Amino acid sequence: MDWNAEDIPDLSGRTFLVTGATSGLGLASAKALARAGGQVVLGGRSVSRLSAAQQQIPHETQSVLIDLADLDSVRNAPADLPVDGLDVLINNAGVMAPPLQRTADGFEMQIGTNHLGHFALTGLLLPRMPVTAGARVVTVSSAAHRMGAMGLDDLNYEHRRYFAWSAYGQSKLANLLFMAELDRRARAADWSLKSVAAHPGFSATNLQFAGPAIAHNPIGRQLTRAVNAMMGQSADSGARPQLYAATMPDVLSGQYFGPQDFFETRGAPRRVGRTSAAKDPVVAARLWDLSEELTGVHYDIPTSRPNSSTS
Repeated sequence: MDWNAEDIPDLSGRTFLVTGATSGLGLASAKALARAGGQVVLGGRSVSRLSAAQQQIPHETQSVLIDLADLDSVRNAPADLPVDGLDVLINNAGVMAPPLQRTADGFEMQIGTNHLGHFALTGLLLPRMPVTAGARVVTVSSAAHRMGAMGLDDLNYEHRRYFAWSAYGQSKLANLLFMAELDRRARAADWSLKSVAAHPGFSATNLQFAGPAIAHNPIGRQLTRAVNAMMGQSADSGARPQLYAATMPDVLSGQYFGPQDFFETRGAPRRVGRTSAAKDPVVAARLWDLSEELTGVHYDIPTSRPNSSTS
């Protein structure tokens, strides 16, 4: 399959919210969705950066302030959303491998931003989405989920030793477990909502520079720049899996998309696999419960429980 953003079907009448839309994959996704006729809302932490991003899109868009590292900001987002309804939510924003930091609510920064912030945002926005008429939630994960392990007894690294990349892997594994549990609950509720996931492969975006910048590590920045130049695909190319997941009619709930070439680092999108840990329904349900407890956001969906792990 040689699928590109030009193959997105006509999106007239469909409304999209993309988090982390001021640069990288989010901005590339917003451009492509708007070009295909979608009504696009850019989500980001800064008014000035949102304005600058909108100026790069030659189509009318709207914006909303969302800081996923601050639950007060997340709770305000639905009221501030400049549209009445929402067909597709793309949970794209993220942070990668910074030194140990805490969100405004005391969560470890990566699990707090990449998972808990999006968990809360999705739960708060579902009442605005046609969950029985074709809505979608696209959660952006990473091949790094393969090195992740869920530390449910110490999700926020309050007692165990912190390793930035292990924490990143945990957050990306959490993304896939959330996607799978939302899919399970939606099906139990007889909703037509599609909960799907995607990963961009190796894409040269600002995300890779976040950790070295926070750590004030100039050598890390130079190394990241060199690796991106040699191996990274463009943000436009890296956005293809999440765009496919968000727009194509053949996508089924519970599926996971990534690049098709060179060990899923680049290329056109295709359906890809995930680890057995990312398919464990018991862990997914436990993470869901913990996420509701930590964020205070409770989903109004049936709560039947699986009774065993599957691979």
